[in-house]
Amino acid sequence: MFHRFKVHQLGRIAHPNFSNGRASSSGIYEVVRSMSAGRTGEVSYRIKSARFGERAVRESEIRAWSFEI
Repeated sequence: MFHRFKVHQLGRIAHPNFSNGRASSSGIYEVVRSMSAGRTGEVSYRIKSARFGERAVRESEIRAWSFEI
């Protein structure tokens, strides 16, 4: 099973328009754990941020974050 993201890598939510308000387009998350594939066959991650806490996301829900000047 291939994981695109590594532990401690930074990322953002791909589509931050969740109705629960737990995601933000400006929110940077850190990958804290890789998890196995679920019923859909897609791998998941535990991610955390100081502002929004910790949550689980599928790989398709996050994008790598890069620092731009």
